[in-house]
Amino acid sequence: MTKETLGRWHEFVASADPSILTEIIAEDCVFLSPVVHTPQQGGDITRLYLTGAMHVLKDGFHYVKEVTSGAHAVLEFVCTVDGLQVNGVDIITFDEQGKICEFKVMVRPLKAINVLHARMGEMLQKLSA
Repeated sequence: MTKETLGRWHEFVASADPSILTEIIAEDCVFLSPVVHTPQQGGDITRLYLTGAMHVLKDGFHYVKEVTSGAHAVLEFVCTVDGLQVNGVDIITFDEQGKICEFKVMVRPLKAINVLHARMGEMLQKLSA
């Protein structure tokens, strides 16, 4: 893991500037969603999902814990979506070039997952149009 890439990730979270993702997401990145059962393959789809998530999760989104080890980082976040408290983790793996090659999101509680599923579907349609 490179601290530089993780630092750029935090800049993306703060700014929601999708151009940052172009720098830090590997083209062969795999995105693992809390609501889509199949891995999403490729940098483009990963950037789309992460951009959409920053729009949907923006209300109070912040990290409360960060654990890093070697080529991995686990970042615990909280936010509010439609009045529901959301708690989750981003599990990030970095390749040898320091780019993000796997991004896994896990969310709780179940009510929050259901709301996120609906809101992310709407946002991905907007971003894909």
